Amino acid sequence: MINRVVLMGRLVSDPELKTTQSGINVTTFRIAVDRSYVKAGEERQADFFDIVAWRYTADFVCRHFRKGSLIAIDGSLQSRTYQAKDGTNRYVVEVIADSASFTGERRDSNGGGYNQPQAPQHPAYSEQTPSFASGSASDFEEMPADDDLPF
Repeated sequence: MINRVVLMGRLVSDPELKTTQSGINVTTFRIAVDRSYVKAGEERQADFFDIVAWRYTADFVCRHFRKGSLIAIDGSLQSRTYQAKDGTNRYVVEVIADSASFTGERRDSNGGGYNQPQAPQHPAYSEQTPSFASGSASDFEEMPADDDLPF
């Protein structure tokens, strides 16, 4: 059986490090992950996922990430039930983070927000290297619009 989750998204709020009674560090936070498909005429939608990180991973997340930071999470799904303060039973599904990673964005020199990743500094890359970003509509072929999509 396989239970594996890989997500990349932005933190919705600053993570807060907590310690259990037995002295283990834990943090819970939520990330927003953009959906890859956007319907014509609509805004991009996002899904929100609750993440739980323990021990070193919790320390790492709280030390290096803030609200709005782009983060990559590798973990597994876990479900649990609990009784809320009002007495109702609640069911939640969370991602238990095995690891958290930077995504290529870099902090600016003032320690503030994050910047877009920089282009690799490699001799093969230069101003003369062609890019699809500088292309025009005539560079692409029109695809027929039929309803028999394979997915």
